[in-house]
Amino acid sequence: MAKKVVIIGGVAAGMKTASRLRRRDKDAEITVVERGQQVSYGACGFPYYIGGDVKDFSSFTHTPQGFARDAEFFKNVKGFDVVTGHEAQKIDRANKTVTVMDKETGAIQEMSYDVLVLGTGATPVKLSLPGAELGGIHNFWFPWETLKVKEEMEAYKVTDVVIVGAGLIGMELAEAFHKQGLTVNIVEMQDRILPQMLDLEMADLVKKPLEKAGIRLYLEEKTLGFEGENGRVTAVKTDKRTIPAQLVIVAVGVRPNTELASAAGLELGTSGAIAVNEYLQTSDPDIYAGGDCAENMNLISKKRIFAPMGSTANKHGRVIADNICGDMIKYPGVLGTGICQILNWQAGSTGLNEKTAKAAGIEFESVVVPGFDRLGYMPGAQRLVLKLLAEIKTQKVIGAQVVGTGGVDKRVDALAAAMSFGATLEDLSNIDFAYAPPFNGPIDNIATAANVLMNKIEGRLRSINPKDFKELRKSGEYTLVDVRTPGEYKSNRIAGCANIINLPLGKVRSEAENVLADKDAKLVCSCQINLRGYEAETMLRALGYKNVQSLEGSMSSWPYETESGEKN
Repeated sequence: MAKKVVIIGGVAAGMKTASRLRRRDKDAEITVVERGQQVSYGACGFPYYIGGDVKDFSSFTHTPQGFARDAEFFKNVKGFDVVTGHEAQKIDRANKTVTVMDKETGAIQEMSYDVLVLGTGATPVKLSLPGAELGGIHNFWFPWETLKVKEEMEAYKVTDVVIVGAGLIGMELAEAFHKQGLTVNIVEMQDRILPQMLDLEMADLVKKPLEKAGIRLYLEEKTLGFEGENGRVTAVKTDKRTIPAQLVIVAVGVRPNTELASAAGLELGTSGAIAVNEYLQTSDPDIYAGGDCAENMNLISKKRIFAPMGSTANKHGRVIADNICGDMIKYPGVLGTGICQILNWQAGSTGLNEKTAKAAGIEFESVVVPGFDRLGYMPGAQRLVLKLLAEIKTQKVIGAQVVGTGGVDKRVDALAAAMSFGATLEDLSNIDFAYAPPFNGPIDNIATAANVLMNKIEGRLRSINPKDFKELRKSGEYTLVDVRTPGEYKSNRIAGCANIINLPLGKVRSEAENVLADKDAKLVCSCQINLRGYEAETMLRALGYKNVQSLEGSMSSWPYETESGEKN
């Protein structure tokens, strides 16, 4: 007898489940129920339509050959039924039925199932603030919202936009609006951009070029409400200022759509999403859940997390379909890998950051290491800064962040692959990365970072993170020893140091004791990328200096104030 499979939700996880299941089971009766009018659309690309990179919105809703991915397409080509404009209202687990309402006519029908799949997705968080109902204030998640934003940009001749939230969507839209010549303002409650992805010093590296390009960042500010005239927004009010705006995007996150599951008595997880086991079954083994509505397990911390991502939703769909067919494949979990492009900069991460590693109770160490995405003498070589985190006891890699103007995706993906298989620092050091000058250096940035972190954990390197030295440099207890050439030192150096000297590396052995009399003094060595700084650190220790560190990444990874000219 043919198995009846009802799938609630027709975007990523739901459509992947249906398509894969049909390829695996030619007889299954498959019905997808979608409350909207569109299915199987590429929402992750919407910011690039606003920015003008994607010219035709149908690119998100049609096949590369130009066929609309609608109910007729999926019936004729994929071989299953899609019902749009219908909303699932109730699950009767005892009788294995779903109550579905036609949103246009109000007609109710009961659909029976042998297996039910919940791919109900997520919904943007709305701000319940004064003026939130004004025209021109949008979330940015669904196709109709994207088209409305594009329409209003032209109709109202928008010049100023405020984005509330500096996460992935907010930053991608900042680039998009900037490309269109708008004045872009970003309001973020936390102290950094991309707060879920980057630690502070890495976020600050990306912050500098954004501010230089004219994007206005208002960090550690709370949005209090919206002002307007004639029914449309004119400004955003924060706890520190009022910002003019003819268009506002609220991008403060999303929440999983769990109402249907919760009303049916299905268990919700600690993250707030639908709890699933390793087979993506809910607390009812005949009901699966996947995509943004379902909980995931972090591969490093082993904690249950809410991690909405289109790539994960597609993997969920494949696993669910195979398990409906009886394979009982385990879905291992996620690393929370993410990446985005902001102007000519890229930022990506995988695994844990400092905050989540501490929350997981992991004793870890980290380093920040700069470099280039290929050999520096090659045309087109781009800047790259990599932060690596590893557990101290096992030297297992637990997280990584990469920012720069090129090669970020390559490193993030390689690190995600390695971490998925439990790589240690030694494993990273010995990976046989492809090498030729147009593509890489003889030692990849990942291997370099792994070697530096091994040196730090094993006591051969004593380094300090830029964000920590930001405040310590102002203390009279510390002296920054810049070991670059006098020309480099004069051209650009760290500003705001209570004590700073220029002692070129070639003179450290011969002159250190003349200019640094106190061998108990707290010294921090710096250069351009910290190779010379590390060498100076070892030289000074050999000369008997007891409190010597080197500055991680040195000038290449310093995101804070610098100065030039003669030092008074």
